[in-house]
Amino acid sequence: MRGAKSPTGTIALVILAALMAGCSTTQAQRRPDFVEATLPAPQDRVKAAVIQVLTEGGYTIGNSNEPEMVVSDGYRQEIDSIWNGLLISLFGVSRTQIEATCAREKEAAEPATRLTIEVTHQGKDSLFSSWRTYDTPLPQNAANQLRLVKNALGLL
Repeated sequence: MRGAKSPTGTIALVILAALMAGCSTTQAQRRPDFVEATLPAPQDRVKAAVIQVLTEGGYTIGNSNEPEMVVSDGYRQEIDSIWNGLLISLFGVSRTQIEATCAREKEAAEPATRLTIEVTHQGKDSLFSSWRTYDTPLPQNAANQLRLVKNALGLL
């Protein structure tokens, strides 16, 4: 009790409280959601199915330097209006981006394609907070995207 009444003890308590509060609010960075599968279909069919699924899901498809890569250009369209850009850049609370790679499986006897899907989901608590990576919600997660691609190919 005696140390808390002196200025040195008070300063030490304030520093200790600040350190404890700082440690309790830090969050570990999450990795992007990731899934990989080998599909028994030619590469061009798988790539077309991925583009179809992403387009129907609200993603715009961008050009990639690599021919086997399908990259969503920007974030998923949250609403169909001119305010979508503000929603995913400033005022929104979540945004999702997908990158998919379709590579021909060389060791397979029949045509097969290795599909890799990586989903990054970011969110924030308020207008003035910064974007952080969070767990991907079920409709946008990588496993669900793979299921939708398999369904588009008629494999389910």
